Amino acid sequence: MKKTLISAAVLMVAMTGTAMAGTLETVKERDALQCGVTSGVPGFSVPDDQGNWKGLDVDVCRAVAAAVL
Repeated sequence: MKKTLISAAVLMVAMTGTAMAGTLETVKERDALQCGVTSGVPGFSVPDDQGNWKGLDVDVCRAVAAAVL
């Protein structure tokens, strides 16, 4: 039983690494990171008068995009 659980865990980790590698390649090919944020929650994500999104969620998305790209 214990050997089966360890094998399953190793398989899950291996599959996750493969999925993440494919996602990273897709983001790099697209040269853009698609990031979802809440809409219209003050402090987290709201558009300003010019339509530019501001807030914590938006800042985190921009930081991740800068780190990846």
